[in-house]
Amino acid sequence: MEIISTNIGLPQTITWKEKTVQTGIFKKPVKGPIFLSKTGVVDDAVMNEKAHGGIDKSCYLYSTNHYDFWQQKYPDLDWNWGVFGENLSVAGLAENKMHIGDVLEIGEAIVKITQPRIPCYKLGIRFDNQDIIKEFLEASRPGIYVKVLQEGWVKAGDKVYLLERQSNNLTVTQVFNQFTVSKRDKYLIDRALEDEDLAVSMIKDLKRFRESV
Repeated sequence: MEIISTNIGLPQTITWKEKTVQTGIFKKPVKGPIFLSKTGVVDDAVMNEKAHGGIDKSCYLYSTNHYDFWQQKYPDLDWNWGVFGENLSVAGLAENKMHIGDVLEIGEAIVKITQPRIPCYKLGIRFDNQDIIKEFLEASRPGIYVKVLQEGWVKAGDKVYLLERQSNNLTVTQVFNQFTVSKRDKYLIDRALEDEDLAVSMIKDLKRFRESV
């Protein structure tokens, strides 16, 4: 795996359902490295810390391998790295082979995978089409959030190395699929709820899903 682009977003004000809200999803590639701190990417706008940022979700990575799939669906979108709101656009990132709790070395930083990204309406605003939310869930191409264990600078061209594999934990894809009604699995949800490496913010939703399966 290799970092293709580092991306930062500035606060932007948008109108959603007749309300004014701010978002940092409009990220763009930057020249030079970015700094991964334990509470987030330095100088990157995070306007809703309940959904993004913080200890468990301090940096978001998305696979450049997925871009062709989405470009075919949205050919008129102004495509560039960072369009999914990711801080790091990564070649070779495969969520179905990466486990919650896996530890990665990226540039100077060391990070741990904590959860897949669950889309919200702001991704629909970025794509100018709320259908992307349902499509994103069905496509099982979520990207990953990570916790920063060792802070450091990361730049385009840096390799991503797997330092520790948590093979007993669910893959990122297995966890993500529990957020799609047709793919929910009681056994996998139970396993996810036992996973100490999973982001705390996901536990409430998974418990609710468990009751309805």
